[in-house]
Amino acid sequence: MTSLDLTAIDDLGVGSRPERQQVRVDDVDFDALRETEVVDHVMLALREGRGGNLITPNVDILRQLRRPQLRELAEQAELVVPDGMPIVWASRIQGEELPERVTGSSLIWSLSEAAARSDRSLYLLGGAEGIAERAADRLTEKYEELKVAGVQCPPFGFEQRPAQLERTVSEVVEAEPDIVFVALGFPKQERLMQLLREHLPNAWFVGCGGTLTMVAGEVSRAPLWIQRSGLEWVHRLAMEPRRMAKRYLVHDLPYAAGLFARAAARRTTRRAA
Repeated sequence: MTSLDLTAIDDLGVGSRPERQQVRVDDVDFDALRETEVVDHVMLALREGRGGNLITPNVDILRQLRRPQLRELAEQAELVVPDGMPIVWASRIQGEELPERVTGSSLIWSLSEAAARSDRSLYLLGGAEGIAERAADRLTEKYEELKVAGVQCPPFGFEQRPAQLERTVSEVVEAEPDIVFVALGFPKQERLMQLLREHLPNAWFVGCGGTLTMVAGEVSRAPLWIQRSGLEWVHRLAMEPRRMAKRYLVHDLPYAAGLFARAAARRTTRRAA
């Protein structure tokens, strides 16, 4: 395998997103799909031999996607769905509604179930040492027919060391999975997904952040009523205050306020037009 560069996303040869019903929120186009429709889309694409990248921006990721140098990560993905109720609320405010929140922490279960039924294989990439293995055990306990092609927990800073990056990519490629969950945090996971697509064009890659930690049982997810109310961030803040306080309170809350204001302005502009 030739030398790899995780930062060189301009040269990866990934095409632009295909036409489908989309809603633009803060300059990012989201696909107006429910979770079941996302799963159906991925499984149909696999049957037809088409791969793709699926990213699930929450408010924090959407805030970062406003930077031109990162926005192409969304523009070049095949599916972009909202992992955050404030994004859904903003779409409603501007009068172009996204149907529901579609989270990586839910998709890992629904896609695993569909993969088990369809004799498709899974690969889990990311998390701290041992997390991917425990997550795989939990998934195969629930879906006995699920095939796990492999798991990998790359060492911290692997993307900055060409030999380690090449080893990480090679292990995934050699496993030939159908679906790869990449849990490395934004934007590292999305850049790696683009790179992996060059070698596995028929596979699907799903950016899922801290999802493997939840599946492994290391961190509990908020109760369903909290998820639906849009207050899951409060639960995460209570669980991990030192790690999450700056992100939620300093960066994301002010951004969310501006997001709603811009959505209201977009609605006014659309009505005037």
